[in-house]
Parts: sequence; structure tokens; C-alpha cells
Amino acid sequence: MAKLTLLPLAILLFLIVGSLCSLFTQLSFSHLIQLLSDSEIQFALMLSVTTALISLLLACIISLPAAWAMARLHVPGKRIINILLDLPMVMPPLVVGIGLLLLLGQSGPLGKVAPMISQWLFSPFGIVIAQTYVACSIITRSAYAAFTSIAPAYVHTAYNLGLTPLKALCLVEIPLVWRSLLSGCVLAMSRALGEFGATLMLAGATRMKTETLPIAVYLNIASGDFSLAVGCALLLILFAVFLLLILHLLQQKGIPDVKSE
Repeated sequence: MAKLTLLPLAILLFLIVGSLCSLFTQLSFSHLIQLLSDSEIQFALMLSVTTALISLLLACIISLPAAWAMARLHVPGKRIINILLDLPMVMPPLVVGIGLLLLLGQSGPLGKVAPMISQWLFSPFGIVIAQTYVACSIITRSAYAAFTSIAPAYVHTAYNLGLTPLKALCLVEIPLVWRSLLSGCVLAMSRALGEFGATLMLAGATRMKTETLPIAVYLNIASGDFSLAVGCALLLILFAVFLLLILHLLQQKGIPDVKSE
């Protein structure tokens, strides 16, 4: 009976490996190298990496203090806030994009207060907003779990030694859970690189302007240039594999147990 469970496992592996092999066999290695010299792919690659790195930095600046505040301070309505912070991870990306567009657009409440924001949306600026939004929820959740795993004794000792909360965070808490924080950043980077729905709604899909790798896949499939679309898809897969290897290496190192016995 137990061996029957191997059947669903085999089906799952077949779908994963089969879809990957189907993509990789569409192009020869020489054809893929040739496509990498295409100006459109180079533009999409540079835009994707640049905006994802900027979004990751902004997400860290926003999410790490927010997660620390949720873990260390008495915040009224913490349960509701936790649900709201998790909401971006389960909302459909297109819905996220529509919501941000209605908030930041010309007729939106923030767009009316700061009209320049709505003028910058259909540009790389809009891509950064969409990617930062989705990355923030991942980093906030992983950082919150990491900070709450630290035994209160470590924090109290740091305060008793005269460290301010900021110094205790930088010198004690972050060094204790840096692997968890870095794992969250890797996942957030992967999510930002693959972001499509919110980017499409907030920044549009314009060639050589807001064309990230996922947008390039969409545009080239729509225009019938299948080989270029597959080339962009393969680049995204290679990025995903690279980030996944980093994540697994971090997890294999193990995270020290910082909770008190």
C-alpha cells in the first residue's frame, strides 16, 4: 500500500522534469548563445536584474524594521496586521497590480496628492514599485519568524549592557538569524525577477522600456516570436535554479537554535 504513494510522486516529477526538458529542447545551445546577443533580450535581462536588486534593497529597508516592530513592540491589533501583511502573498498578481494602479494612478488618492507618481508609473519606476510590493511580504514574514525565534534573554542582556534597540538589532539579533534573513532575501529576489501580473498592470508592457524578462516572454509569445520567448524563459529558469541552489546551501548549513531551553 505504501508503494502506491510513489505514483503521485512520479506524476509530479514527470510534470516538473517534462516541462523543463520541453523548454530546454526547443533551442540548441548555439541558438541560445546567439539569442543572448539580441538587443531585446539584453535589455530585458539588464532591466530585470537592475529593478529586482533595487526592489530587494527597498524591501529590506522597509520590511526588516517592520518585522522587528511586530516582533518586539506591543502593536494593537497584531493579529489583524499579521493577516494583512500575509495578504500580498496569496492575492493574484493582477489584482495586486489593479489595486496599486487605482491607489497611485491619476484618479487615485495618492496620485492626486503627488501627481508626479502617476506620471512615472508606466516606466521602470512602476516596475520597482510592483516588485518591491511583492518582495516586502516575503521578507517581512521570514524576518518576523526569525526575530521571534530569538530567546528574549539575548535581547534583555543586550539592553542591560547599554545597547540601544537599534544597536541590539544590528549587533545581536541580525547576527543570530542572518541565515534566515538571507534566505528570505533569496526568495524575495526570485519573486521579484519573476513578477509579471502586477508589473503588467502598473508599468505596462512596452518593448525596450518596461520589458523585463517575464514581460518579454509575454510580448514575444503574443507576436509569434517563439524562439525569443523561450530564450527569455530559459534565462528565468537559470536564475531560479541559481537562487534555489543558494537557498539550499543556506538551509544545509543549518540555523542555530537561539531559543532558550
